Amino acid sequence: MDGEQYFTAQPSSHARERAIRVVLQGEAFELLTADGVFSSEHLDTGTAVLLATVPPPPMEGQLLDLGCGWGPIAIALARRSPDASVWAVDVNERALALAAANARIAGVEVKTAYPEDIPAGLSFGTIWSNPPIRIGKDALHDLLRTWLPRLDPGGTAWLVVAKQLGGDSLQQWIAAEFPAFAVARAATDKGFRVLRVARPWVRGR
Repeated sequence: MDGEQYFTAQPSSHARERAIRVVLQGEAFELLTADGVFSSEHLDTGTAVLLATVPPPPMEGQLLDLGCGWGPIAIALARRSPDASVWAVDVNERALALAAANARIAGVEVKTAYPEDIPAGLSFGTIWSNPPIRIGKDALHDLLRTWLPRLDPGGTAWLVVAKQLGGDSLQQWIAAEFPAFAVARAATDKGFRVLRVARPWVRGR
């Protein structure tokens, strides 16, 4: 990526756009990627582990792919829940353009947006994310403090993190930061942890 990070807002490197073959829910697609976005050469292992692990998302409501990259998680959400509103969020403008194009290729509806453009007060029945670990611990914690509280009551976030990049310590931090949430390791595969973070239902008065 010519020294640029995938979380650069406006990549200055030449895009060098290309198509790669991706299998999502058993169906093959030729999707677009480019330099300057996360895992531009193939579907990364962490995302593949996440998609193989998570249960079906809610059939309706608002669903979020946090840190969408070129869009495989958002597309999987939209394919599984065609009547839901799927949001694909990233800070990288090139990633958002690719995610939008790939949703069209896959024949699904996805709303791509910068974080600040998500309507205030909008909450989500589920969040699926391969979070940007390499932004650093403090920035990652701020990201999760922003988005995990936007789960609906009874909603669940699913996060995939490499063990060697702090999957276990992140689980411990989330549990300490959000003591009312149920935090657990849902799966371990290929060196990755899949974390389940469930917001409790609000008790009736």
